[in-house]
Amino acid sequence: MLHLCSVLCVLCSVFCVLCSVFCVLSSGSVDAVTHDEYYDANRANWSERVAGHWMPDGYDAPGFIADKDRITGVVQFDHPYLGDLEGRSLLHLQCHFGMDTLSLARLGAAVTGIDFSPEAIAAARRLSDESGTPGRFVETELYLTPQSVVDEQFDLVYTGVGAINWLPDISRWGEVVATMLKPGGVFYIRECHPVAWSLRFPIEDPHDETLTIEYPYFEVADPISWDLDVGDVGSAVIENARIFEWNHGLGEIMGALTSQGLAIDLYEEHRFLEWQGQHHMVQGDDGRWRLPKHQRDLVPLMYSLRAHKM
Repeated sequence: MLHLCSVLCVLCSVFCVLCSVFCVLSSGSVDAVTHDEYYDANRANWSERVAGHWMPDGYDAPGFIADKDRITGVVQFDHPYLGDLEGRSLLHLQCHFGMDTLSLARLGAAVTGIDFSPEAIAAARRLSDESGTPGRFVETELYLTPQSVVDEQFDLVYTGVGAINWLPDISRWGEVVATMLKPGGVFYIRECHPVAWSLRFPIEDPHDETLTIEYPYFEVADPISWDLDVGDVGSAVIENARIFEWNHGLGEIMGALTSQGLAIDLYEEHRFLEWQGQHHMVQGDDGRWRLPKHQRDLVPLMYSLRAHKM
């Protein structure tokens, strides 16, 4: 009898431990600790970029304010894929400081932009006020968009050009897109191709033009980590240089959308980037970066994808 009681006590102890583990896992705190570290580092880096991006040697907010007809090059390229925007409600995910968002507003859309950086959202509101271009901007983590923009759905959801690489879970991203779209609404993304994300960068030897796969093509738990304190920062001083990124394969991206009831209507691949993704890329008259002619047909660098919610 004593032996049986001892066994039962041991089993109860094991059960209590398992319950505790289950509760921790269910609360998400195990993943949250790691995620918060990555999230905070990326937000600090992007917040510091805002000052440099605002300036004329960055994305030139003063020029956008002065020229009421200016549309960013990104939006000029994407506009034909979006169609007529007049009077349509549009949600811009990961909008940064809103210059692309407000360019879409200048084309007729009623825009809402969301971003995780308080400095970026403050700059977006300032840009809206000083340019006289209406737009609403909400500070929120992407995955919390449905809780931050409550009881609203949009005719269009728009994102891309260096956006989803900051997200660890592309399936949850697809849920957000679907939740925020009206039935029949259109989703559009133009983004760096996952093959391009997987190429070796940076390259220390300036004479080495080899295109080498170095980073995961598919989504993995551990992010790619490196320091970004020069390049796409304008004149900003970056103290929080360490950033964390995740790649997502095309099947994972498309699956994240189709599993939530979206149908893909268009997919195109492009031979250019909006930034210098390899040291030997050549900038064209349109401001976009391309590989040298002998490598230009080897790998896709960006893609456009449009879908609608059924």
